[in-house]
Amino acid sequence: MTTKRPPDEVATAYDVWSEVYDTQANATRDLDAAILQGQDPSLFRGDVLEIGCGTGKNTEWLAPRARSLLALDASEKMLNRARERPGVQHVQFFLQDLRERWPVAEASRDTVTCNLVLEHIEELSFVFSEARRVLRPGGALFVCELHPFRQLQGKQAYFVDPDTGALQNVRSHLHEVSEYLNAAADAGFVLVRARDCRDPGAPRSEVPRLLALLWRRA
Repeated sequence: MTTKRPPDEVATAYDVWSEVYDTQANATRDLDAAILQGQDPSLFRGDVLEIGCGTGKNTEWLAPRARSLLALDASEKMLNRARERPGVQHVQFFLQDLRERWPVAEASRDTVTCNLVLEHIEELSFVFSEARRVLRPGGALFVCELHPFRQLQGKQAYFVDPDTGALQNVRSHLHEVSEYLNAAADAGFVLVRARDCRDPGAPRSEVPRLLALLWRRA
């Protein structure tokens, strides 16, 4: 007999956030989109898996570029928003807890992209092992996350509750750069590139907002 996890407080928070995620000011969301769109276009031309797609902020951009696109998220209301985006009719959406086995066949994807997700997952090893399982040999894993230096300053995902006007923090976990690198290496990935990403025009003295990492499956 398998035991299902209790309802996830992160998914519940994102259900609420879904109402205003695309309309409230969010520099982290906007920078993440710019970073993704600045990657080598060939990265997203094949069979792509997007984990933690949210309201489809990146899904809409990926859909016309990928040969096929699967999109997973733990928040049902976020997924509902994503399904309403233009041009995503051929995207396959799945409601999925990313801490459990993904509904994706082994060695079936050319690229996995994971954006602003891993701060909400305490144990990274399972996510990296699943990414390796679903990727073809030589496939790419692209990760863009809130920079740990920023988290050490007390920053994390939050939103303004549309009903109460209260500031709501979303449960987050600090992952140092070494944790990402070690989890990826243990799963069989080879690092291609790492980049500290600041807001446009920000000086180098400013703590980076995001960390972008690209690996290849060995």
